Amino acid sequence: MNRFPRLLLIIICVFSLSASVQSQTGGKKSTSGNGSWERLITTASTSGKPEWRPMLTYLARLHKTNTHPAAWPFEYEWEGLGPGYVYGEAFGHWDIVHITLDVLHSYPEHALHQLLNDVRNQEPTGMLPGSIYMPGGMSGRDTIYWNKKTEGHPPVWPIAAQDYIKYTGNKDVLKKLYGPLIRQIAWFENNRKAQGEGFFYNDILLKRWESGVDEGVRFDEVKKGPLACIDATSHVYNLYKIAGEWSRQLGFDFHWYDKRRDDLKTFINDSLYVKENGMFYDIWAVKDPSLRHLALESMWPLVTGAATKEQADRYIDNYLLDTAAFFTAHPMATVGRKDPKFEQRMWRGPAWNSMTYWAARACLNYKRGDAAKLILEKALDASARQFKRTGTIWEFYHSLGGNPEDVKRKPHTKFNTPSKDYLGHNPLIAMALMYDSIK
Repeated sequence: MNRFPRLLLIIICVFSLSASVQSQTGGKKSTSGNGSWERLITTASTSGKPEWRPMLTYLARLHKTNTHPAAWPFEYEWEGLGPGYVYGEAFGHWDIVHITLDVLHSYPEHALHQLLNDVRNQEPTGMLPGSIYMPGGMSGRDTIYWNKKTEGHPPVWPIAAQDYIKYTGNKDVLKKLYGPLIRQIAWFENNRKAQGEGFFYNDILLKRWESGVDEGVRFDEVKKGPLACIDATSHVYNLYKIAGEWSRQLGFDFHWYDKRRDDLKTFINDSLYVKENGMFYDIWAVKDPSLRHLALESMWPLVTGAATKEQADRYIDNYLLDTAAFFTAHPMATVGRKDPKFEQRMWRGPAWNSMTYWAARACLNYKRGDAAKLILEKALDASARQFKRTGTIWEFYHSLGGNPEDVKRKPHTKFNTPSKDYLGHNPLIAMALMYDSIK
């Protein structure tokens, strides 16, 4: 287990057993109340710029109507990706984080329930399924389905958990969340450890898009192998960082987690960064300049706090705020505009508001509220214009300001336009609240 503390893992598994046992017969009743949904609607109708509010209010109501009663495999009421998702109703490990962040300040109970629903479906190995498809989805399946072997998604749920704890002061929830966190670290160490140091996603081995970035440009020419990815390594760095913090709060030994955190930070700063152009890359692109691309996944060291202040400021000024890179008419372009592979096709140039949220948050991590406010305002302005025109929230957007209907999704499939009414990538209420908080 890469010297992962075996005894500690056993203790944690016992400690959190009650949080991981899965019932086959159903879940608890939701404690949802109309008042809490009304608070979300009120927040949406009073946040940000007036021209954003019809869109935000629509999104708040969509959260409510897209929430389903508790049923196996979910212990609590559960919220889907959105009624317009092309593969049918589903619960997404990556998407639920953005949904949680969007409702947190108005409906913290519902936010917590989504996190608990997520970790409840963790496999004994520590792996969390990327998506759980409900009956009727996935080409008409009549059973619940998820991939339990090869497909996870970025493990950013502990960030949302941290936000919940900070907002509510409810530290007791750590007793349910700590075990899943430690097991997920063990899964990465056992299954996604890169050659030497760092971690990888199976995009590089199987092209199953575990990173969440389907058909990403970083993997077009790369040779297969367990090579360190900038996003995976940054995500696991964050798991170790939070594990150290939670260990302290619970009275567990934290030294191992702090050591791995520091090791990964050094590796990211020294081995996944090219000083000449101030950019973070996967290790193969660091070694071979011909494989370098302006992929927005390069921002993850800033999101997780692994970048130095100097690295972060340079990245923000030269890439996040550069109109020839990621700061397009609808930020953030998922591939820099000046990159030869930039196009208006899924994850190869369009803008995803979820990624815009993380970019703004990355700026705030380094006290760059100036940059965060510019990014948020531009993205919310562009999203509101499209909402006024189409009356819906889109899965992703034309980064140069065109219409979402003209953006390609997956040309080799029958689903070649962005999904409508897509909650999982649109934490727009959270973005508006973040905008309002910046002085």
